[in-house]
Amino acid sequence: MRSIVIVTIKEWNIKNYFELKAKYEKEFQFFLFTSVEELTYEAIEKIKPKYIFFPHWSWIIPKTIYEKYECVVFHMTDLPFGRGGSPLQNLIVNEIYDTKISAIRVNNELDSGDIYLKEDLNIAIGSAEEIFINASNITFQKIIPKFLKKDLKATPQEGEVTIFKRRKPFQSNLLEQDNLTINKVYDFVRMLDAEGYPKAFIPFNSLKIEFSEVHKKGDKVIGRFEVIENE
Repeated sequence: MRSIVIVTIKEWNIKNYFELKAKYEKEFQFFLFTSVEELTYEAIEKIKPKYIFFPHWSWIIPKTIYEKYECVVFHMTDLPFGRGGSPLQNLIVNEIYDTKISAIRVNNELDSGDIYLKEDLNIAIGSAEEIFINASNITFQKIIPKFLKKDLKATPQEGEVTIFKRRKPFQSNLLEQDNLTINKVYDFVRMLDAEGYPKAFIPFNSLKIEFSEVHKKGDKVIGRFEVIENE
């Protein structure tokens, strides 16, 4: 029986992993790695998987692993447009709401690997976490099953390369944003509203006000705020 490895830390991916496993366990043997420390050449060698999938993974994948095994990462842009960090936030800042999930083979250069396939993804509404959950559903319910049903061939990326820069926590300051409108405030707050991301904030003396759970209601943006110590 062929083996499949999923490497992820996000709870929504872990949930989808178990649903995928239940559906295909008669055809494949599944293994789940949920930490950087687990991902070693020795551990992978014992399994000898057909594929290693990395949904929402931000750490370096050892060269010894991706040179020997077929490693697949998923990037939330229509590659080669939007290589680099913080793809969701960079897309929304640039008011690009229709994008792709690109499934690519890992190589030695960030987001430059050959492409197996792409699936549509709309990011016009919803918090970052809601979008990540939707992207996870597409990845586990549409993309990975295509790998399991037939051998997909990856082809080199074509087109002009555009690079995104990874965002820094200080860039979440709402007061530093230019030409704010109701729509831009809505986009800015929601694009940072996910586990592990620095929320949109306004500094206030030794405190800061963080914003989340926003939605638009007429000409207003309504949501949640918390006042915390400014680190």
